[in-house]
Amino acid sequence: MTTHETIKEIKAQFRLFMNGAVSQSMREKGIDYKLNFGIELPRLKEISLRYEKNHSLAGELWKENIRECKILATLLQPIETFLPEIADIWVEDIRHQEMAELVCMNLFQHLPYASTKAFQWIADEREYFQVCGFLTLARLFMKGGYLNERAENEFIDQAITTLADEKESHRPAQAALTALRMYVRLGKSQAQAALKATLTLGSCDNKYGVSIRQQLEEEIIE
Repeated sequence: MTTHETIKEIKAQFRLFMNGAVSQSMREKGIDYKLNFGIELPRLKEISLRYEKNHSLAGELWKENIRECKILATLLQPIETFLPEIADIWVEDIRHQEMAELVCMNLFQHLPYASTKAFQWIADEREYFQVCGFLTLARLFMKGGYLNERAENEFIDQAITTLADEKESHRPAQAALTALRMYVRLGKSQAQAALKATLTLGSCDNKYGVSIRQQLEEEIIE
């Protein structure tokens, strides 16, 4: 079966499981795609298991302006053929928070160069590059990934700068806070470094800084 035929078969399955109510709700919230079948994530995971991971197939699925095709691409892309430059191209194509979260969970966190690429992204001025950078780091921290002193300082400085500039209601700031929350779970020294850095937020908005600090304290594992 050719890649074109496989994609045609996949789309036929999407039509069987489409959920109009969910699709409409997403459109009303500004989640706009050429097509959105509103299919739940567990169902998409089930569909993905019917196919072998395939670089060409995943690449073509990602190019489709269809929510479900893009999600399936994150599940079918082989790690070993996903080059750093391709990762940049994918991030540049992300327009919605859901997709950023899913591509980081399903693909980016598993890449052998995940940490290196994440640090590049958090220093980028583009919204979803920052979001994917922080969310990828959050995933790595959840798996017990530690940073050396230099990397720790870079991560915390960038996270605090993002929080101070954009406040927690903006996507990069929310992603930065998520990464910090996962980081303080790693241990006492990590928690102390992160909490100390939040003191600088008080200079721009004391209540905001206190709120961030309290959220991080709730994550500390004794």
